[in-house]
Amino acid sequence: MRAVRYHEYGGVETLVVEQVPDPHPGPGEIRIHVAAAGVNPVDWKVRAGAVREVFPVDLPAIPGREAVGVVDEIGEGVHGVSIGDRVFGLGGVTGATAELAVLSAWAHTPTTWTDQEAAGAALASVTAMGGLKALGPLRGRTLLIEGAAGGVGSAAVEIAVARGATVIGTASERNHEFLTSLGAVATTYGTGLAERLAALAPDGVDIALDTAASGSLTDLLAIVGDPARVSTVADHINAQRLGVLVANAENDSTLLAEAGELGRQGRYTPRIERTYPLERIAEAHTYAERGHTRGKIVICI
Repeated sequence: MRAVRYHEYGGVETLVVEQVPDPHPGPGEIRIHVAAAGVNPVDWKVRAGAVREVFPVDLPAIPGREAVGVVDEIGEGVHGVSIGDRVFGLGGVTGATAELAVLSAWAHTPTTWTDQEAAGAALASVTAMGGLKALGPLRGRTLLIEGAAGGVGSAAVEIAVARGATVIGTASERNHEFLTSLGAVATTYGTGLAERLAALAPDGVDIALDTAASGSLTDLLAIVGDPARVSTVADHINAQRLGVLVANAENDSTLLAEAGELGRQGRYTPRIERTYPLERIAEAHTYAERGHTRGKIVICI
């Protein structure tokens, strides 16, 4: 099969497209013929070696953790999915940006999603749902989402709105119209946030989700007033210091199915900013490293 690989840690120049051996699913896994794969911050951080102590990989490695495609091989003990089914899901920290990928968590893809949208759904949705579930019931509560225009943040906005929350999202001014289209009340982040929130939510903010790791946890805690009502999916170091809740992305088929059902209902659509062909993977990683992506970046296989 054709795949992107890097043979050593480093910059985007290490990424090459080449022929590699086909992978095969183990027990509890499936293999898909990949239509598209998502690009996430963890991909370039792993490739650069910046997180090798947390996510060590065997080199050469194929970047990518999430993909959408058609099932073409099923591992032992797998039920509820058949050859030819269109699914989206998650594999290991590496392995998705290829013609064939092995998934350990998946769900059937809603017909309402394009391949590009489905490719950007898995990691963002399970991360967002993990952060939201940590905060308890959402209906009738006012939720502040820090970093609401990114891949995880935009997913969290739509999912929280679908579950009955009033959502206020922080983003740069260029993304305010985008947040409004998702159902959030938009405001800028940074200095003066508490004062802006006082005007937007006179009755106060009940809970807060940090998706940005921008150093704002102290401010979020002051706004909400209780570490048990603040969660982060990104700022683990400060979370430990402040005692706020931490949620990690997990390969959870149940969460993926929940996201897919919201997609079928038209209540959650993954937002894609840019798509690239496989041969332009270096450009995709370069753009991802700049940050401030609105929604997701996707590689079309």
